[in-house]
Amino acid sequence: MFESRAVAADTLMLSACLPVPGYGILPVNAFLIRGTEPVLIDTGLAALRGPFMAALRAQIDPAELRWIWITHMDPDHLGNLEAVLAEAPHARIVTTYLGMGKMGLHGLPVERAFLLNPGQTLAAGGRDLVAVTPPSFDAPETTGVFDPASRALFSADAFGALMHEPAEDAAAIGPAALRDGMVTWTTVDAPWLHLVDPGRYDASLERIRRLDPALVLSGHLPPAHGITDTLLAHLAAARTAPPFEGPDHAALEAMMAAA
Repeated sequence: MFESRAVAADTLMLSACLPVPGYGILPVNAFLIRGTEPVLIDTGLAALRGPFMAALRAQIDPAELRWIWITHMDPDHLGNLEAVLAEAPHARIVTTYLGMGKMGLHGLPVERAFLLNPGQTLAAGGRDLVAVTPPSFDAPETTGVFDPASRALFSADAFGALMHEPAEDAAAIGPAALRDGMVTWTTVDAPWLHLVDPGRYDASLERIRRLDPALVLSGHLPPAHGITDTLLAHLAAARTAPPFEGPDHAALEAMMAAA
């Protein structure tokens, strides 16, 4: 399954779902911000290159892209970067110094990198996009994006959730299922959370609250309109949840057989 749809003013989501045996599904989202200097945020899964590129081309000629913001260099976020770059000769890749280093390890064109640190702003054709550090992440180069024009927060892995079935909006997921799915995903994605100072972690959540996003657009959750406080509460719960311990090989074989 692959879909593209509008989620905010001048903003579209390109979305698929990844099956996670024993745990349900995980959304994998990329986003396109239209404008005089269009911005693509992340590039989806390489395994879905054909559908991803078709969905992108249906929304924009990739040659019009000026910025490709890779929130971090994990395969589900840069999976189609090379394919997009081949059709977007004028686009720069927004990342950090560490992200540029990882680009080099992947054999990607580091000369096309544009380095931006948390707190700095990307001027994209009159749309000022702010780089932010999400409160949870699995890669040190991770930068989210806050768009003051739409008040959308693109949060990379943060606020993701394992889900039982697809949903149009995060608010449509049952309250218990959303909490459990977010806590489980966050303990998987940020296994260091139980080690952090509670005060510092609470401060990172408060920084997101002060941004007052109207919409949270995670790489791994359906769009979340107007429920930021709920999402932050679930991230707070993840810090005190038991650390995730995945199945061993015998359990994995049992799950695969059941599937």
